[in-house]
Amino acid sequence: MRTIDWTDGAIELIDQTLLPHRLEVHRVTELHELIADIQRLAVRGAPALGVAGALGTALIARAHTTGDILDIPAAQRDAALLREARPTAVNLSWGVDRALTRLSEGAEAVLAEALAIRDEDIAACVSMGLRGADLTRELTGKQSVNIMTICNTGSLATVERGTALGVIQTLFEQGSLTEAFPLETRPLLQGARLTAWELQRMGAPFRLLIDSAGPFLLSRGIADAVFIGADRIAANGDTANKVGSFSLALAAKHAGVPFFVVAPESTVDMRTASGADIEIEDRGTDEVAGFGGMRTAPEGITAVNPAFDVTPHELITAIITERRVVRPQLGETLADTPFGPLLP
Repeated sequence: MRTIDWTDGAIELIDQTLLPHRLEVHRVTELHELIADIQRLAVRGAPALGVAGALGTALIARAHTTGDILDIPAAQRDAALLREARPTAVNLSWGVDRALTRLSEGAEAVLAEALAIRDEDIAACVSMGLRGADLTRELTGKQSVNIMTICNTGSLATVERGTALGVIQTLFEQGSLTEAFPLETRPLLQGARLTAWELQRMGAPFRLLIDSAGPFLLSRGIADAVFIGADRIAANGDTANKVGSFSLALAAKHAGVPFFVVAPESTVDMRTASGADIEIEDRGTDEVAGFGGMRTAPEGITAVNPAFDVTPHELITAIITERRVVRPQLGETLADTPFGPLLP
């Protein structure tokens, strides 16, 4: 089942806010609905947001087409609203901008480009899984490994399979996964709600960890490697991902275990020089002060709630994309590392 797709003139997406208790597909026919779904995290994950941006642009193009005439300025204005729905993940604006390149050719051309982005994402996830599994065995020297991960980077964060969790799935399918250790990922529990749900569905062995236990357990040797996804990778390799990733990178360095970033090339933003230039979304007090409709903190308090943090490139063992492996700790850079073929 795909996380997001185009069906009969509309976007269909899994409402991730309802998981793991209910699997429900939301049919989106209006731009304001899609923006709301993005902002309330019904659809989330950098690659999935890229596809959402592209399909949303196709929706916009159709809405501003009368007969054979597409109102390009009106479509561009609406596309600008969509690309700003969430600031940190570069894939959303990338998907919008790429679909907009076909705007002068008409609505059907925009849709064709959006569907191409969807299909490329599926192929990229397969390739990342294979590259990541091979590299894990190479750098750990083990044929079966324990892997720690944070947030949700599986099929729910893409169209199918996933990025970091896609590597874990590939390891599992190849008989190379001993156990996975997803962190719960507060405050919205994407690890507990979504990653655990996906691991359970694939039948992989796993145990859920509280966030604050991750660094300590790495120091005790619980995992052979750490895998995270990315919402934006700067030109120097600094990586923005779910808050808590930086702590795991520091702990992995202390424990001497590899720390891998897995993301498609569309997440690499060569226009952003370093992590210091990445805007970090703060999602406000409500997510921290309560959960599931229940208040857990005193009334009147305020919270600092960054949705992401930035891991410096010198803490990253390798950045794995669908077309290459870049090893910042060995001095390799995104600018100088050549591209290879998609796998398989």
